[in-house]
Formats: sequence, structure tokens, C-alpha cells
Amino acid sequence: PRSCVLTGGNDCRDVSGTLGFVSQKDIVYNKLLPYADILDDESNVILGQIKGNLGRAVQLREIWPGVLFWTRKLSTYIRLYGRKFSKEDHVLFIKLLYELITIDKLEISMMQGLARLLINLLKKTELLSREDLELPWRPLYELQDRILYSKTEHLGLNWFPKYAFVIFYFILFFRYFPESATQEMLEEWRPLLCPFDVTMQRAIGYLELFLPTSLPPELHHKGFSEIPHLVNLFARLANDNIGYIDWDPYIPKIFTRVLRSLNLPVGTSQMLVPRYLTNAYDVVHVVLWVSALLGGPSKQAQAQLRGLFNSITSFFHPSNHGRWLMKLMKLLQRLPASVVRRLHRERYRKPTWLTPVPDSHKLTEADITAFVESMMQPVLLAMFSKTGSLDAAQALQNLALMRPELVIPPVLEKTYPAMETLTEPHQLTATLSCMIGVARSLVSGGQRFPEGPTHMLPLLMRALPGVDPNDFSKCMITFQFIATFVTLVPLVDCSSAVHERSDLTAVEREMCSASAEFEDFVLQFMDRCFALIDSSTLEQTREETETEKMTHLESLVELGLSSTFSTILTQCSIDIFKVALEKVFIFATTNIFETRVAGRMVADMCRAASKVHPAQSLKLLVPHCCNAINQLTVNEEVLSEEELDKELLWNLQLLSEVTRVDGDKILPYSTQLVQILQLTLHLKCKQGYTLACNLLHHILRSTALIYPTEYCSVPGSFQQPTQDYLPIKDWGRPGDLWNLHIQWHVPSVEETRFVFYVLDLILQPELLRLQRYAQGERDMTRDDVLQSLSIVQHCLLGAGSLFPPLRGEPIPELVTSMVNLGETNLFTGVSYDVSRENYRDAICRVMRQLLHHILEHSEDDTKSLFSIIKIISDLLHFKGSQKHEFDSRWKSFNLVKKSMENRLHGRKQHIRALLIDRVMLQHELRKLTVEGCEYRSIHQELMRDLLRLSTSTYSQVRSRAQSVLFTALGTYNFCCRDVIPRVLEFLEPDRSDVTQQQFKGALYCLLGNHSGVCLANLHDWDCITLTWPAIVRSGLSSAMSLEKPSIVRLFDDLADKIHRQYETIGIDFAIPSECRAVAVQLQTSGVPLPPEPVPSDQEEAEGLRKQEEKNLDSEQPWKFEHIAIGFMSLLLRDDHPLPSPAVLFFVKSLNHDSLLVRKVAISAVAGIMKQLKRPHRKVPVSGMKEMAGLIAGDRPDNQWLQYNSSSLPRTQQDWEGCTFVEKTHWGYYSWPQKLMMYAPSEEQPKQGLTREEMTEREQIIYDHFSDPGFINQLIEFLSLEDRKGKDKFSPRRFCLFKGLFRNFNDAFLPLLKPHMERLVADTHESKQRCVAEITSGLIRGSKHWSYGKVESLWELLCPLIRTALNNITVETYADWGTCIATACESRDPRKLHWLFEMLMESPVNGEGGSFVDACRLYVLQGGLAQQEWRVPELLHRLLQYLEPKLTQVYKNVRERIGSVLTYIFMIDVNLPYTQPTASPRIKEFTERILLRLKPLTEGDEEIQNHVVEENDVGEQDERTQAIKLLKTVLKWLMASAGRSFSTAVPEQLQLLPLLFKIAPVENDDSYDELKRDAKTCLSLMSQGLLYTEQIPLVLSVIFQIAGSSSWHARYTVLTYLQIMVFYNLFTFMSDQGAVNDVRALVIRLLEDEQLEVREMAATTLSGFLQCNFLSIEGPMQSHFEALCKTRLPKKRKRELGSVVDTIPSGDLVRRHAGVLGLSACILSSPYDVPSWMPQLLMNLSVHLNDTQPIEMSVKKTLSNFRRTHHDNWQEHKQQFTDDQLLVLTDLLVSPCYYA
Repeated sequence: PRSCVLTGGNDCRDVSGTLGFVSQKDIVYNKLLPYADILDDESNVILGQIKGNLGRAVQLREIWPGVLFWTRKLSTYIRLYGRKFSKEDHVLFIKLLYELITIDKLEISMMQGLARLLINLLKKTELLSREDLELPWRPLYELQDRILYSKTEHLGLNWFPKYAFVIFYFILFFRYFPESATQEMLEEWRPLLCPFDVTMQRAIGYLELFLPTSLPPELHHKGFSEIPHLVNLFARLANDNIGYIDWDPYIPKIFTRVLRSLNLPVGTSQMLVPRYLTNAYDVVHVVLWVSALLGGPSKQAQAQLRGLFNSITSFFHPSNHGRWLMKLMKLLQRLPASVVRRLHRERYRKPTWLTPVPDSHKLTEADITAFVESMMQPVLLAMFSKTGSLDAAQALQNLALMRPELVIPPVLEKTYPAMETLTEPHQLTATLSCMIGVARSLVSGGQRFPEGPTHMLPLLMRALPGVDPNDFSKCMITFQFIATFVTLVPLVDCSSAVHERSDLTAVEREMCSASAEFEDFVLQFMDRCFALIDSSTLEQTREETETEKMTHLESLVELGLSSTFSTILTQCSIDIFKVALEKVFIFATTNIFETRVAGRMVADMCRAASKVHPAQSLKLLVPHCCNAINQLTVNEEVLSEEELDKELLWNLQLLSEVTRVDGDKILPYSTQLVQILQLTLHLKCKQGYTLACNLLHHILRSTALIYPTEYCSVPGSFQQPTQDYLPIKDWGRPGDLWNLHIQWHVPSVEETRFVFYVLDLILQPELLRLQRYAQGERDMTRDDVLQSLSIVQHCLLGAGSLFPPLRGEPIPELVTSMVNLGETNLFTGVSYDVSRENYRDAICRVMRQLLHHILEHSEDDTKSLFSIIKIISDLLHFKGSQKHEFDSRWKSFNLVKKSMENRLHGRKQHIRALLIDRVMLQHELRKLTVEGCEYRSIHQELMRDLLRLSTSTYSQVRSRAQSVLFTALGTYNFCCRDVIPRVLEFLEPDRSDVTQQQFKGALYCLLGNHSGVCLANLHDWDCITLTWPAIVRSGLSSAMSLEKPSIVRLFDDLADKIHRQYETIGIDFAIPSECRAVAVQLQTSGVPLPPEPVPSDQEEAEGLRKQEEKNLDSEQPWKFEHIAIGFMSLLLRDDHPLPSPAVLFFVKSLNHDSLLVRKVAISAVAGIMKQLKRPHRKVPVSGMKEMAGLIAGDRPDNQWLQYNSSSLPRTQQDWEGCTFVEKTHWGYYSWPQKLMMYAPSEEQPKQGLTREEMTEREQIIYDHFSDPGFINQLIEFLSLEDRKGKDKFSPRRFCLFKGLFRNFNDAFLPLLKPHMERLVADTHESKQRCVAEITSGLIRGSKHWSYGKVESLWELLCPLIRTALNNITVETYADWGTCIATACESRDPRKLHWLFEMLMESPVNGEGGSFVDACRLYVLQGGLAQQEWRVPELLHRLLQYLEPKLTQVYKNVRERIGSVLTYIFMIDVNLPYTQPTASPRIKEFTERILLRLKPLTEGDEEIQNHVVEENDVGEQDERTQAIKLLKTVLKWLMASAGRSFSTAVPEQLQLLPLLFKIAPVENDDSYDELKRDAKTCLSLMSQGLLYTEQIPLVLSVIFQIAGSSSWHARYTVLTYLQIMVFYNLFTFMSDQGAVNDVRALVIRLLEDEQLEVREMAATTLSGFLQCNFLSIEGPMQSHFEALCKTRLPKKRKRELGSVVDTIPSGDLVRRHAGVLGLSACILSSPYDVPSWMPQLLMNLSVHLNDTQPIEMSVKKTLSNFRRTHHDNWQEHKQQFTDDQLLVLTDLLVSPCYYA
């Protein structure tokens, strides 16, 4: 042998023998199939075909159908065999697909299919290292750019599906890019990083997707150094390079941001303001990042994580609920899973080429313990959460893998009491589902938690009462619980081993003696189930009301019951089994059950028994049932009774279920069973013969199929003496993949013979009867026909796996291809016996005759038709398993796997039953794989029958037939081409014989179902040329009466679906040469060698010719109208200009009477303009100097880009000499490699063509738009209003005008000018909107005009815009804002200087009232905001202009000014590596403002809003001016809090004292605007993000205010502090000094003379204690206790009438402060009782009778304590001594409590 390869286990095989190559990674389960030995040859044949044909198709340049067909085959191959090919093939496949995907003009839907396959090939990263595979990144980036930022899609030239970008996520996993890629990427995208521009997001998106983070350490210098805040990227970086980056300095920042992103409600004021910038982190990324930070030498991350959980634990308590809960639960569930994944990677995973974690940073045992401990408390609280216990259960499952001894005991402590309680069922379901999660860790014990298994029996016994007929959910969770535990443990009584063996540990002895209870458990469980069954029988009403089905709940219970019972019996020892069998037998045979609910459950239990040990069970059950049935049918009349005896039905039902067992165990009883079948199949009663059919089906199935016969958790049996074998050693043991020892049932010769004997005996006569009926030779009633059909159907279902598939001649010439498109057949373990009659053909023949007979003579016999449709579907597809059954089994397999998997050790350590199930699923998957079958004549006949049924009279028949038809369409290659013409015949307008039903049926066939093919929309020109015109023409058909609403609705759906699903279909199918080179390599490489020859030159030439033909006939004839215009607009493309007639049609439609047509036409003409656009040459800018070092912001080398009024291009010459850079982001951060600009005008295509120089298409447009009549009509339509009040500025119309002026220069301006002047003078909303659209189109369209034309344009536009701004109204100001903003977007500001100068003239001049002022500012702001950092000079001018006007009276102008200020200062950011800005700076502005606010800051009196609203009182005093100014400043602060990038902390701090002075304390809306704004500002500022260096500054200001004389200010400081500390928790906690300062401040304010301030201080303190910002230490407690003891003088007898209280206030305050401090400590732990609490409560209770306000505080505290601890008082009681309890009970219910 050449080489020995280790594959997973330790089985060295001679690999070169069978396969001839080393497989990358195949599916192991294939080796366990009963026919495993032939699979290697089979897969080699298929792989050879795939390689050969795929390579050949690419070289012949045949993307469709060749490449697509064979790539689909490749993905099926991967589904069946895994990655079973050599490494070189793997790399070649990937390269070929990568080349194909990045073909320039590839149709999107094809690309998606290929991309899915590529993802699949790349998925297992460990298989290919960087050395094996390297891919270029640019093609992929260009592809993404083309799709996500498509220039033409919005014009309707290209239709991309919504989900196109999904495919780019495969970049995320596998950055197989070369080493130099990082540098190239940064150079490409750095110029886009300008924080004020939308491109920032684009650039960041690219960085997130593309940057390679998994480089080996020695390549790290090629990675990156500087990055903006991208959580996703950082998380990936941290995770790929654990231990190579030092994160410690950033950890407080990271955790503060994580905490902020959870959006928790904090503080007393509860004002949560939407933040635009902080809260969008995705939990998934946060979790990945955090789990990568753990461990390492500094342990800092773990400390912070503990802090994080401590501070948010109380939010998990079940009584709390809110929007934020989902995020918290997700965090809880994902974090342990992520840590387990990391542990697995560090300790158990096979080493691969990915960067290993260095030893210094691996997680140590101590790290794990610390992590688990920090998570336990929140998880235990979350168990009972309102959102259900699933998240907690998953978290516990992963935590228990790491530390069972810490996790399981507390869960058990909660579970035992929950099982005892009857009043709280929710508690039971929650704890049980959590126990299910930790089941494996509990049962397997192990050295960490050896006493685990001893809990198992007590848990099982106590769970039994949960089988409760009255509580459905409890019942289900109990079944699940019992089944889970029993699967893990063999139920064997090994108590004798205690005496016989001496080598047992104490725990093992305990387990052995406990195992004696197993038998007891099984019998009790059965009693419970019998009770459940009896209670469901009691509903006697079932018999009278003929309900066929069980209710949904009952069927779930039935499923739970039967699966749990069969699990128990599977795991039993034979002794226990015999007792159980006896018990079931007696129960089943002494009672008679109704067959619908109770009967099904009992029969299921019997079936479970007979499946486990068929020999013993059948011996009891079969003879009993047969005898009973024979006795009951002795009398002949029974056969024709309508209602049968209950006992007969019950025995039949029991017999039919019991026979679902191992086939060869049935053979001994075959004669008895056949005799029963002959007796009962022809019973008159429908219920009777249905049961008999089931019996037939089950007997045939169990003898004809391949399936495993046992699912026990240990292979072999438990029947060995306890001396040699101790079952308890196998508790919780995983199955061993390499020694599964599956017992397969494979049909033997006798069994096959028996099957065909039964068929000849039973099926043959039925087919004869039906055939004679169909030929009219005998009469049958409908019921007889139905009965016969039922027998036929059950025979087909039972023995279908033994019938060969239908054969027939392939249908030729559906599609031409130069590649073989044959089908591949998989072996599924059955060799068909050709000598016998093929019953599939026979049934098919008879069914078709019968169908035609019924459709001719009795079309209303719908039941028979249903049955026939079902049979046809099985004839086509059924090979022994049903698709939907397979899907649901696959789903449930995955669920069970998830709930019991062991992610820590990996390597498929599942329990044995699961592994066997997975092998069985693999077998079924092979049976169900049907893609790409050849379409043969017999299929064609059946499809035509189905089509006939799909267009028949009855709607139910139609819909069933259609769904079968759609499945078939997806199965056979290219059969759509055969079916479509036949469907379309029904839509022909000139056919008079089509009924409405046929018409509707045909439309539905075109519509398709939600998952399958939509015939009207295949990606295939040939089909579209047939269908679309037909749909449009069908409007003339006689059957088409629009009176029927259902037909109208259908047409709408159809048009809608086509519009929704249409994606641009490829016309250009070129394949580049690199791609073909890879294909040749693929065809000639490696083992297995492909059988197809490399194509010769003639064939290649032939392929090329065909491809070009394909590209030519894509200009299609267009002749149709109304849905037509919609379809036509879908056919606009960016690579083929429209034919002239179509252009004419669209331009004319611009003035169509119908609004809908006009709308489509507007988009279409805009698209046509884009097609006709002439390309403009670009040249690189010369003479650029780069700065040394990377710095962003305003630098000497980008100054020339900025707006400078002294050097504006005001003459022809300047204009041509000026370098215009249109895009605003270039140069802010760095320059692109080549900065391109437009070449001088003489090199550009000629502007202002005459009519003779135009192309035909351009002439059409030119003629229409030069015709005054056409323009008048167009403007008339455009200025109509569409929906009152709903219309907005329409980008489509803007594109239309932009295109007109760009392509035809100013040719149409003279015609439009009078219209524009007329409209602008009219203040109607729709008229103004129309002008705005034309104006913005003009400005953007004039990009390449010559200077003279531009200048005259502005001479026209400036007065227009002025007029517009003076006529502005509430309805139109938004439109004008959009107009100007659109016009300025991505334009060099120097080109628009006329506009800016005009807008800057004097925005706020009071003409036209305050509203017009606000609007002018709005419009100006729109223009400037688009220009971002390039107009500092204008911003300065604006600021100078606005500053004197800040004292505005009118609210709307104030708000607008606030917003404008935000934009002015937006550019002033302090990011690292950024130059100070040349735009206005906040700092200088604030200083100037503060000077003007002096009168307010100095005085001490209350600031009232006593402003006289009239402006004519002359110059008011400074104070009122200052108040007005303050109002505007507040508006600015509010506007900027949400928008700017970083808060300007130092500057705003200077305004804080003033705000604290004004803000009111109570929440009362009656306050005036000034106070409300001040309050909002404070709330917003307190939530801002602080940097470490800013904390001392903030604190000093706060201290200063806390000493203020106004108690309002002192009170507000506390609320501000609460929020600020929580939102910057970790930043504060990393600075010990700050913590001490805050503590001192709060404790000082506890002794404030104002009562409200003291109480707020107490609340603040308890909040800080609760989120662990401060901790309760001895000194603090003793300080409070000392304060409490402050003596108060005795109360003297007061004289009557004396009101004066003589207690000195200072003492009282101090005493109250002490009491408040204690109560803050008590309230800070609302959900548990720490050790110090009882004593504090005692100390507090002493003060219950003190003077007010102390008494009140004590009462409040006690009542709160009672409220929060009431739920779990039983637990909390344990913490107190008896004396303390006495005092406490006394307190809590003492009379003073109600005083």
C-alpha cells in the first residue's frame, strides 16, 4: 500500500485500493450502510462524469444548460458523499467556480447557484490551507460593487434579486487572499473613509468582509494597524489571533460599550433617548469578542465580565420585562456556547493550519471556574423568565460540560421542590427543560461530579406524577424528560452485584442497589399511561360525532407517549420487558377501545413492545387477534354491514399496528395473516377496510424495506451475568461510530417471494376489475371503485421499493447541448427482479384508462380522482420513503442532537440511537435523490394527464393535481419546455371552447406554488418569448370575463410575481480564457480520470459559434400593450440598447391617459437616457503630493479642494483650468492610487449635437421634447397631484430630467423656461414640486456644459429659486430641501458657487415671517450638509451671520438654527490620527456664548421665562436677551446629542451649572419650553460616552454644583450621576479615585438639609450598590450605624396651641441619614438575602417609632423588602435566626404597618 491515512478512528485502510486517491473528507455514515462495499465504485463513476462533463462544458463555452446541469450534479454529489475527492480536485473545483462566479456579465440567478456550491466547497476551512489555495480578491470586490452599489438598477436597467448579497458572506469565512492583499485593500478603501459621508459605511462594510484576520503570526506586520470601531471585524480579529494582540488597555472601553449597547433602562427619570450611534452592536459579535478576550496572564477581562453580569443580574429576574430582554437572553445563551467552542479548539480539536493559541493564553482550569461562577446567578434567574426557559437551558447545557459540579447542584435544588409543588406548573416545566439540558453531564458523572448518577432514579420517580391528563404542557415536558434520561441509561436491575463483586466504589454500590427500583419505575409509568388513556376514552361523544382525525393536542400526546414508551422498552433488560409485555397484553385484550384516540395509543404501546422483542410479543398477540377476528366474522352478514362491531375494529387495529416489525419474524404467521386479509379487505364498512388496508401496507413494508432493527444505547444485549458486565458502567456512554454493530433488516429471498405472492393474490384481481370497469365491461358503484383504489394505493406504498422505476423512450430535442445530460442512478440496496411483472407499469396502465373513463363519464366523483392523483404522484416518485416524512425526521434528528450534544469534546460523541438514526437518514436521502431524471415518453403522458386534471372543473381536484405537477416539473430535466405550450393553448384568444375553470387552472399552472418553479418566469429566453405575449393577449379570450373577481386577482398575482421574481436574464454568455484553462486542468487531472475526451478544436469553434448566435437573437420582437408596458420595462438592460420602436412607444407613453402607464414610462425613459449616455474620458490628476504618515482631516495637500471665495472660477478660462473633484470623500483620509478627473472639454464627446448628428433613438426623443405641444401636455401631467398630501419629491422624475439635460445639453431649455417661471409663481404643492424636480435635474445635468451655458443657466435659475423660497409653504419646504440637497450631492462646491452665494445672501431676514426664515435655513443646510468638510469658509461665514441672531423669538426658527449649528460643528471631531479642523470649532463658539450668558450664571434668583413675545419694546435688558439666547443654545445641544460623532465634553461642561439650575425636579408637562428642554439636555448628556481622561473634569463640575444653594440643582445632580455612571460603568471602575469621589459625594448628600435630596441620595446609593459599582463594606455600615444613634431630645409635653417642634434639625437630619443609608443597603439586593442583611433589618426596626420623617422611611423600606422577597420567602427564611424571625413577622404585620 502507498500510504496509510488516519480517518477519524484508528482504522488504517489501504486507501489506494478502492478509491485510488486520498479523499478530503467523506461522510462517514456511508460506510455503515448495508451495501457500503459498492459505494466507492459508484462514487468514482459519478465523480469522473462530473469532472469530465463540467470541464467539457466550460471549454465549449456552454453555461446553459451544460455548466449549470453539471454543477448541480456536483452539489448533489457533495450531499451524498461529502467531500470525497482528492485535494488537487478540491482546489480545481474551487478555482473553476471562482472564475465562473466572477464572469462579468453572468446572470445573477446562475451566480447564486454557483456561489452556494462554492460556499459548500470552502466550508471546512481545515481541509485547505493557505498554501493549497490562493484566490485574488479584486474580482470579487468588483462583483460586489456592481451589485450592491449598482449605478443602473434604480433606472430599471438591471434587476437584481433582493437576496443577492448573501453570497458575499462566503468571503467572511475564507479569506484565501494572497499576503499582499491587506495592503492593497487599505489603499483601495482608505480614501473612502470620511466620517461625514455615506461612503464611510460602504468602506467599513468592505473592510468587515474582506480583511484577512487569520494570518499566521509572522505575517502580522502585513495585517493592519488602524481601524475605526467595527465590532464585527474586531471580534473576528480577536478570535482568530487569541494571544497575539494585547487588548488590556482597551478592555474597560470595550465593556462599557457592550453595556451601553444593551439599551437598559436606568435611573429614576427613565428618559431613554434614541441614540443613533451606540446601540447597534450585534450580540453574536459581542459574544465572540468577549470569549476571545478571556484568559491570558492579566485576567482583566474575566474581572470586567463578572462586573458586567453583576451589574445586570437584576434585569434577569422574572418579574422584569421589556424590549431589552431579548438581547440579554441572547447574550446569556451565546456566551457559554462560544467559550465551549474556544475550549474545544484549544484542547480537543485536531491541529490544522489555522493559527494555534499560544500556551500562555489558553484558558486554565481557574479561568473556566471563574467564568462559570460569574454566569451562574443570572442563568438561574433566567430559568423562570417570561420568554421561556430555552435560552437558560442551552446556557446550562454548555456550562455543565465545563463544570458540572458548580452547575448541576443549584439546578437540582430548584428542581426537587418544583416537582413537589402542585400550584406552580410553570416552575416545573422550566426546571425540567433545564434538567434535560444537563442530562448527559449528570448521568455520566465523571471525576468532577461522581455523585451525579445517584440523582437519576429519584428524579425519574418524582417525575411520574407529571403524566397528567389535565395539563398538556406538563405532560409533554415530562415525556421528554423521561425519554431523555432513559435513552442514556440501560434499565437493568444489577442490585445483586453488590453482594457478588467487591471492586465497587461507594457511589457505584449506591447506584447498583438503587437500580432495583427500575422495574417499579417501568410498571408505575405504565399505570400512569393507562390512566391517561382511560381519561381520553371517557369522551363518549367521539362515537356519535364522526371526527376522523384526533385533535392536534391529542396527536402530540400520542406521539410523546409512544416514543417515550418505546424508548423505555428498548433500554429494558429482558426480565423487566417480560413483566411489561404481560401487563400491556392484559390491558389491551381485556378492554375494547374506540379506534380514534384511545385505540391508537394502546396499539402504539403494543407496537413498541413487538418492535423491541418481536418473537415473544407476536407469539402472544397475533394468534389472539386472528382468533378473535375469525370468530367475529363466522357469520356471513358481517361482511356487508355498514357499522361494524367495536371489538372487530379494535382487534383489526391492534393487529395492523403489531405487524410493523422485523420482516422475517412475520413469516411464521404468514398464512394466518393472508387469510385475515382476504376476509377483511372487502368489508363494506369504510372504517373496516381502511384498517385492513393498513394491515396490508404494514405487512408488505416490513418485509420489503431496508431498515435497522434495534436502537439500544449499547450494542448487543444486556443479558450477561453481573460478574462480567456491569450495566452501570454504561450510563451516559456515547455510541462508538467505528463499532456501531447496526443490525440491518435486508429482505431475504423468502420475504421477496412472500411479497410477490401477496401481490399476485390481492393486487392482480383488483387491477383486472378496475380495467374492465374502465373499458365499460362491468359496473361498479363509486364506493367499490374507491375501495379498489385504496387497495391498489396501499400495495404500491407497501412494496414500491421493489418495483423498478417507469421506463420509456427519452423525449428528444427539448434543448440542444453539446454535453451529455444523462441521469445518474444510485444503488439503494435493491436489485430489481426483471423476470417478474413490473407492477408499477401495470398500475400505471390501468390508472390512465380509469382516469380517462372517470373524466368522460363521472367527473364529479372527486374522491376517486383524489385517490388517482395520489397514486400518480407515487408512481412517479415513490421508492420506499416519502419526502415530507424524511424532512420532518431530519428536523427532529437535528433537534435531539442539539439538545444532547457534547460540544466540548466534539468528534461525533452522540448516543448510539442517534448515530443509527443518522445512518438510516443517509439511506433515505439516497432513495429520495431524484434531481435531473431524464424526461421520458411515459412521464410525458402522465404529465399531460396531470395538466388535464389541473384544468378540470372542480377547484380541489385542480389544486391537488397542480401541486403534484409542480413537483414533477422540478424533477425531470427541461420538461417545462414541453408543458408550457400546452398550458398556453388554454389562453389563446381565438379558442371558443375554453371554460372559465380551464382558464383559471391554466393561469394557476403558470403562477406556480411558493416553493417550486414559476412557469411564467423561467430563466430562459425561449420560454419568455412564448409566455409573456400569451399572458398579455389572453385578455381577449372569451373565457376571460373580468366580472369574476377570482380571475382578476389571479392576473394581479401573476403580474406581481413576475415583477417580484424577475432578475436580469443573461444575454451575453462569454466565458473568459483563464476559466477554460482551469477546465482543461480539471479534465486531465488526478484519479478518477474522467471518461469524456478533451474537446477538439472543431467542437470548441462550434461552441463559440453557438454562443454568439445566442447573443444575437436576443433582440426580440415587441408587439403588445397594457400588462405589456410593465413587462417591457423589465426588459430594459444596461448591455443592449432598446430597439427604436420601443423607445418611441415609451416616449409616447409619457403622456398616456393612465397614471400607472405614465409612472412606468418615466422610469423607462430615464433608463433609456442612461443607455444613450456618451462615455466621458477621464485622466489622472497630475502633480499630487502625498503627506508623510497617515493623518486624516484638513491638510495642506487637500486644501485646494476646499471652497475659497477669492479663487472661484468666474471666467471661461478659470473654469477650464480648474480641477474639479466631484466626490466629497476623496482626500479626507488619504488619496486613491490614481485620482481620476474628467479630461478637458475638447477631448470629450461633442456637446450640443445637431439633429443630423444624432442616432435614430436620440432623434425620437429630440423630436418629442422639441414639440411645444408635447411639453405642455407633459408638464400638465407632471404638475397634477397624485394622492393628496402623500406625494414626495420623485427621484425618478429627477433622473428623467437629469438625463435629458445631460444628453441633449440645453436644447430644451427655451421651451421649458416659460413653464418653470409660470409654475414657480404658483404656490400649489404639486406645481412647486414639479419645478423642484426639474431644477435639480437641470443642475445635476449641467455637469459637462461649457462655462457660457452654465453661466446663463444660473442667471435663469437664481431668480427662480429666490421666488420659490419666498413662496415656500408647509407642504413644499421639504421638496425644495430635497431639490437643493440632490443638486449638491457629489458635486465640486466650486462648480455650484452661484447657488451657494445666493443661498448665503441673508437667510434669516424676517421677510415673509418666521416660517420662511426657518425654511430658507433648511434648504441652505441641505446644500451645505452634502458638501461636508469642503466648505469651511462658507461655514464660518454662516456662523458669523447667525451668531447675532441667536436670540430669535420664534420657536421654529430657533429649532432650525439649532439643527444648522449641529451641521456647522459636525466636522469638528476629535478622533485619533486626525488634524484639527479648518471648519468652525465648538470650543471658541462656547466661549463666546458663555460671555453672553453671564447675567444668568452670576445671579442666584430663579430663572423665569418672562419674555415679552413682542419684539418692539426696544432693546430689552441683558437678562431677557440671555434667556432667549439660552433657548437657542438648548436646541443646539439637543440636536447635536444624537447626531455628532463624539461628544464635545469639555465645552459642554461649562454649560452644565446653568442647566442644573433650570431643570425642574418633578415630571410635569405644564412647564414651559425652556425647562423641558433643559431637562432633556441633561438626560441626553448624562448618557454620553466618556473617555477616561474626561472623567475628572466632569466630576469636578458636579462637585461644584452639589455645593450649590438651590436644592433643585443638588437633586438633579444625583439623577444625572446615576445615569452617567451606569452608561460608563467600566470606564469609571477602572479609575479608583473616581469611584471614591462618587461615593463621598453620595454619602455627603445623604445628610442634606432638604428631605427630597436625602431620599434621592439613598436611591442613588442603593442603585450603585446593586450594580456593584460600590460594595457594602464594614466602614460604610458602621458609619451609618453611628449616624443612626444620634440622640434626639425627649419629647416634652407640648403646650396647647404651640406648633413649634423643639427638636434641633441637625440631629434629626443626621439620624435620618443613618436610617436611609441602612435602608439603601437593604434595598440594594432585592432578590436574595446576603449574610449581613438580617442584622441590618434588626437595627432598622428599632427606629420604627421615631419622629417623622424617619418613621416613614422605615415603613417604606420594610414594605419594599416584603414585596421583593415575598416570592421566595421559603428559601430566604433560612437566613434568619428564630428570634430575628419573630421580630420580623411582628414588624411586617404589626398594626403600625397599616397606620
